[in-house]
Amino acid sequence: MSDKVNETTLIILIICLALLGLVTFFMIFLAVRYRRKKNPDPEDISGSLPLEIAWTVIPTILVFIMFWYGWVNFKVMRTVPENAFNINVTARMWSWSFEYPDGFKTPTLMVPAGKPVNLDIISEDVLHSLFIPAFKIKEDAVPGMHTRLWFTAPSPGEYTIFCSEYCGQGHSSMLSKVIAMTEDEFAAWYQTRKDEATGRRAGEEASQVLKKHGCLDCHTTDGSALTGPSFKGIYGKKIMVISSGKERELTADEAYLRKSVLDPDSDIAKGYPDIMPSFKDEIPENELKDIINYIKELK
Repeated sequence: MSDKVNETTLIILIICLALLGLVTFFMIFLAVRYRRKKNPDPEDISGSLPLEIAWTVIPTILVFIMFWYGWVNFKVMRTVPENAFNINVTARMWSWSFEYPDGFKTPTLMVPAGKPVNLDIISEDVLHSLFIPAFKIKEDAVPGMHTRLWFTAPSPGEYTIFCSEYCGQGHSSMLSKVIAMTEDEFAAWYQTRKDEATGRRAGEEASQVLKKHGCLDCHTTDGSALTGPSFKGIYGKKIMVISSGKERELTADEAYLRKSVLDPDSDIAKGYPDIMPSFKDEIPENELKDIINYIKELK
């Protein structure tokens, strides 16, 4: 992307400098050649049709050359490649939020280097403008409107993101970063965040299941004890239980968690009363799996 901007800028700069040099040369030449000292008596000079055609046609051609390069490269900048990785960007006073296809969000823009990235930009409040100087790209974030911007990070590294539209008192602190990684590094990072997001969604669903069945009336998720032991940190832990009147030690693994829900009288956690009812015929298998996975994550 930045190479297109550089190309267009360089061509326009060369043409402008050439015109500036040409105009300046003729200004000085004519001022010296026709100064009053050498030409004390003024005389009429008739027009020159070839000259008038030249100074009309040549600048017109140069303007069309600049327009052509600008238009061609503008189309490239506005045409999103089909294989672009899509990310939603939300601007607000005074921060950026980047949402990925699987629903998780980050305060910094994580991208694979060498792969096109398409940004769908919105604003939640006032006008902002996403500006990445290293890539020579900028796009406004407008309330009630979606704007688009795409780019390709040329190599792994960190690049600063600014807001270039004055948006209030905290405008100067509205900073973020583009962190470009190799494709393998990005794929590993993305899968990790995807799994984390999936785990959080599963956790939220399991929490609702726990509330529905009244589990949180006797158990907690923060480590404190109620009528029953807390779910937090119990998975994989060595615990003492009472089985058929005898005390024994076991590991609170998945099999134990499942058995505790379906047949709680078989292994009673030491120090807690035997009052938990069986949920064998009450809780569906999919909800039981959600609960067990949720408890496994409460470390």
